[in-house]
Amino acid sequence: MHTTDEFYEIIASAIAVKKELVNENLTYQEIPEWDSMSHLLIVEALEQFYQVKFDFNDILEMGTVGKIREKMKKYDVLVEN
Repeated sequence: MHTTDEFYEIIASAIAVKKELVNENLTYQEIPEWDSMSHLLIVEALEQFYQVKFDFNDILEMGTVGKIREKMKKYDVLVEN
């Protein structure tokens, strides 16, 4: 099982922001750092860390951090507190 803290750290690192800015409601393009290029960096970082390969449609639907967590369940990656 993986922790929320670890999950947020991966996302924060991928988009070069402080982990404190990352929460379940953070939305794609809500902050300048999360643009289309950094979205792909998030995907790549998560794929490498959790050893998964996201489907293209799943990547397109990852519009919030909460949605990303939800999609990860499809790949048997559980992120819990």
